Amino acid sequence: MTIVVGQLATPEGQEALSSAVREARERNVPLVVVTNGKRPEDECRAESDELVSSLAGDVDVRVEHGTGDLAEDLIRTATSTGADLIVIGLRKRSPVGKLILGAGAQRILVEAPCPVLAVKV
Repeated sequence: MTIVVGQLATPEGQEALSSAVREARERNVPLVVVTNGKRPEDECRAESDELVSSLAGDVDVRVEHGTGDLAEDLIRTATSTGADLIVIGLRKRSPVGKLILGAGAQRILVEAPCPVLAVKV
């Protein structure tokens, strides 16, 4: 069993990663970090390794390079690893914006093979 989280260089992404590390530590399960596939794999992997090592400590972390469709990557990774949890970050929205959750987040919530923890920033 694992916890899956996407790596995004946004406040939402950083909060999701921090929360995923905490959850992995509390549950004593591995963490899979899916990188943004729109950037070169070496660049993403180096950034991920640095970020994860600074946050994770005693958590078993694996980094996977994504394809560029984060929702699809998280769902696929959660399915293939038999994940216990997917962690995503959400930003605060205006009253009108609350009517539309966001295509990626909505897709993850609907299609995920496991529970999803949505961390609000």
